[in-house]
Amino acid sequence: MTRLAIFDCDGTLVDGQADVCDTMEQAFIQAGLPNPNRNEVRRTVGLSLPVAIKRLTPGIGDEQAAEVVACYKQLYFARRSEGLLYQPLYDGIRDLLENLRTAGWLLAVATGKSDRGLNACLEEHGISDMFVSLQTADRHPSKPHPAMLEAALFEAGVQPGQAVMIGDTSFDILMARDAAVRALGVAWGYHTPEELHEAGADAVAEHPAHLEELL
Repeated sequence: MTRLAIFDCDGTLVDGQADVCDTMEQAFIQAGLPNPNRNEVRRTVGLSLPVAIKRLTPGIGDEQAAEVVACYKQLYFARRSEGLLYQPLYDGIRDLLENLRTAGWLLAVATGKSDRGLNACLEEHGISDMFVSLQTADRHPSKPHPAMLEAALFEAGVQPGQAVMIGDTSFDILMARDAAVRALGVAWGYHTPEELHEAGADAVAEHPAHLEELL
């Protein structure tokens, strides 16, 4: 039976929180807004950018939110162009991906990143060719809407019962539940294991080798 493992990116495959938090703070400053709480920024990683900004600044108008989005994208692109981004793979992730493919799993990504951001990240680590489907915020509603997972299932040619969503936030777990896909959390990301269990995770992996066991 064909099996599909769908991974979140930030907080699951790579640790990019420092760049996200720094860029968000700079974007808020450029837009004339007070610095957002850094821990709250960290907790919004995984959401589409407009949704994250509105969560960080309740009551913000659409025009000002769009300004922050534009500032963030410009600043993040500049950091990437200047070689300043630091988003390393978590220890053990490369081995996990290779082992799953050897075992016959298909792999996919469902992320709040843009197409450009995700492609650059995967290319940086030389793992782009490992995935049969890449779903991003550019083409779908923000998590936890299930559209990303539905598209990944379609592109991989598998049914929900043949797939598992793997992520570090409650947004990932809720998305999986809405798509009728098995949900596994990871403990090394941006939401706590308790939050992942409360959202409905079937289990939470303590490290990549543990995740391989669960799969």
